[in-house]
Amino acid sequence: MKTTIDLPDELFREAKVLAARRNTTFRELVIDGLKVVKERSEKEDSEERRTKGARLLAALQAQNTEPMVPLKREEIYDRGLSSPH
Repeated sequence: MKTTIDLPDELFREAKVLAARRNTTFRELVIDGLKVVKERSEKEDSEERRTKGARLLAALQAQNTEPMVPLKREEIYDRGLSSPH
């Protein structure tokens, strides 16, 4: 796909010089640069997801680690009568 971008003159000259030093084209230099930006973004997104996941797991961990025991019918009834209304 072809596109047109407007770059500052000095930046464009520096990029052309860099491309020549690397024995590549300006086009390939831009493509490589965009790939680096994409990889960094994906890495940051992945790290952010891991961080958020770890925080979520920590928040979801119960303070009380004792297993729940099912109540008997009488216990449920007794609790209902003793609770303030």
